Amino acid sequence: MKIEELEAELKNKELHSLYLLYGEETFLLETSLKKIKSNFGELVKGINYILLDETNIQNIISDIEIPAFGYDKKLIIAKNTGLFKKSKKSNSKDDSFETKLADYINENIKIINNSIVLIFVEEAVEKNKLLEAIEKNGVICNFEELKPPQIIKRLKAICNAYKVNVTEQNLQLLVEYCGTNMQDLINEIRKLIEYAGSGGEIQKEVIEILTIKQIDAIVFDLTDNLGKKDIQKAMEVLDGLVYNKEPIQKILITLYNHFRKLYIAKLSEKYNRNLAESMNLKPNQMFLTTKYKKQSEYFEETELRKIIDELINLDKNYKIGKIDLSIGLKAILCNYCSK
Repeated sequence: MKIEELEAELKNKELHSLYLLYGEETFLLETSLKKIKSNFGELVKGINYILLDETNIQNIISDIEIPAFGYDKKLIIAKNTGLFKKSKKSNSKDDSFETKLADYINENIKIINNSIVLIFVEEAVEKNKLLEAIEKNGVICNFEELKPPQIIKRLKAICNAYKVNVTEQNLQLLVEYCGTNMQDLINEIRKLIEYAGSGGEIQKEVIEILTIKQIDAIVFDLTDNLGKKDIQKAMEVLDGLVYNKEPIQKILITLYNHFRKLYIAKLSEKYNRNLAESMNLKPNQMFLTTKYKKQSEYFEETELRKIIDELINLDKNYKIGKIDLSIGLKAILCNYCSK
């Protein structure tokens, strides 16, 4: 089942008896889990509400079979149980329990449907007998990271609900600045909505001023200035990162990774390779290909290779106490702009 389908069912207060929810988009997953609990109704822990994890998952069958005294149904949430992971070593005990639970669900699904809402919540899953049992008898929803068009659609809907106008172009800019994590984006869009007010509009300038940019987005700004040989603005961006207490080692690593990607973009164009594949971009990061291609045009292949080597040498010399990282970074950037 797709995320949108599950959300539509929960909005209509439809509940199944068996769920497996997993994936990287934890904000939407947790939001759906809260909606299930809300739709379920009154929850009394230990009576009609049971929480399980890897430490007590062995109790799940007895928890299913014990009646929810005074209530029609019982809600059981089993979170990060480890039942959907392959063991590094063969463990017959774990395997037998997983199989036992799968068989139990298959044989007793009518009982579960009548008296239980059972939800498994995992970060990731691998195919096994338990997953097959849930596929057969319940609902599985993969909360994979959303792609920018899906994110923009959701952010637009939130703005519309508060009667605040915003263009898709400006929402795209927000995603580029803040990344694709829905929790971060929800926090940022609420701030922008509050600033614009009902009937107002979220402007590009306001996004640039009020949003908290990810370090990757800030490094794009730094590299733009560097490519234009504007060393003063490049230094201002670097100093801003330091002022905002970004660890200097993290700044070095981020710059190294950024220039490495620009180098890959340069080589991909040179040898007619697929950039997204060369950079191992996720589906929700495809919009970055255009940005990397555009920035790589500022530099020659040899310049990018030299900057990468200088950053590697800086890290080495810093670790043996030969140079201060902040001074070294500025020296590398200034050296490039002086050419």
